[in-house]
Amino acid sequence: MPRKRFALNLFWRTFILLSLLLFGGVVAWLQTFRALEFEPRAVQAAQQLASLVNLSRAALRYADSINRVAVVKTMSDQEAVKVLPREPNDRYEPFETDRFTRRIAEELRSRLGPSTIVATSVNNVPGLWIGFTIERDLYWLQADPTRLQTVDKRTWAIWIAIAALATVIGSAAIARLINQPLRQLSFAASRIREGEFESRLDEDTLTSEIREVNMGFNRMARELAKVEQDRAVMLAGISHDLRTPLARLRLEAEMSVEDDEAKRNMAADIDQLDAIIDKFMDYARPGDVRLVPVHLSSVVDREISAFRDTSQIRIESRVAIDTKVMADETELGRVLGNLFENARRYGRSADTGVTRVEVTYGRNGPWVVISVRDHGPGVPPEKLAQLTTPFFRGDTARTAATGAGLGLAIVEKAVARMGGTFELTNAPAPDTGLVARVRLRRAP
Repeated sequence: MPRKRFALNLFWRTFILLSLLLFGGVVAWLQTFRALEFEPRAVQAAQQLASLVNLSRAALRYADSINRVAVVKTMSDQEAVKVLPREPNDRYEPFETDRFTRRIAEELRSRLGPSTIVATSVNNVPGLWIGFTIERDLYWLQADPTRLQTVDKRTWAIWIAIAALATVIGSAAIARLINQPLRQLSFAASRIREGEFESRLDEDTLTSEIREVNMGFNRMARELAKVEQDRAVMLAGISHDLRTPLARLRLEAEMSVEDDEAKRNMAADIDQLDAIIDKFMDYARPGDVRLVPVHLSSVVDREISAFRDTSQIRIESRVAIDTKVMADETELGRVLGNLFENARRYGRSADTGVTRVEVTYGRNGPWVVISVRDHGPGVPPEKLAQLTTPFFRGDTARTAATGAGLGLAIVEKAVARMGGTFELTNAPAPDTGLVARVRLRRAP
């Protein structure tokens, strides 16, 4: 059995691809904005600090000793700036800790001179400290460190989270919008497959490609409905037109043929033709069925009773009387009847010439598996898949017999109409025979 491949729903595939694309674009734009914003912010902060130092230096340089104290006090009160003398033994921590602070320090030194010191604390007092000189005197300028605030990592994380949420919501909406016509087409196609040809798609949609697809689908549905109607009429006519002369032939054979053996042979040929017509009608039967709880054992026993000639076939049933499946009773009877008939024709034992059939069942979760096994010669493995092909018969491997070659094809179609599956396998070695398994849903 081929391994089942994982299939991703089209909505989720579109959603994931759009999410990755949009989220990657948003992150790229945020990083680009951050990179473009980094340099101007650092230069602007350095310019402000350099201007503050130059103003402080000019104010102190041209003020006498009495007014200098007033200037320093005013700067401290109104601008949150302190100017203090710098001592040789002052301890300070360097300001350069990352790329942003290093860029500010470089810009300050380029504007204030190479001897400028930038520190984050002096004598264990935190702040933004800038060391400068007025002539030969050394000073510290303590500025407000909030002047250098930039967007922190938490803010960036919040923005990225908002972008991710917006991307997910937007991707879901876009994927739903894109896949809506495809979902409608898939649903309509499934209804067509089940024989409901009245499915129609919107032919007034704004998207030209979708509109053309919908119009083509609707035309196809109309043509299929017409073909189905014509087929039903044709088959009904064929059945009527053929059965009328067959009935006349049967009557004429009974009344005109004196040889009993010839009469029996003619009657057998007429019965065979009548049976072939029934097979054609069964195969072409419409696909509408009504599933109801059905007692499996009663249907099996009823179909077994139709095969009374023990010189040709002997059927043994091991189905519990309380086993119920969801099925159409007529369709299920037709399935079992075709399987028994197929076994009678092709599954004769080599030693006795009599077909021995065993009907068993098993429960597998919500399913009931019905097995019909004969003890005939079996079928070559390479031909098992062809047995359900209309008009194919594996006569080279099994006893030759006449027939239309539609029995197993009818079984497969009928089981599919009831929502089940049909499988053919050979009996495990060293035994011989063909095993037909019909899987139907278990009735509650």
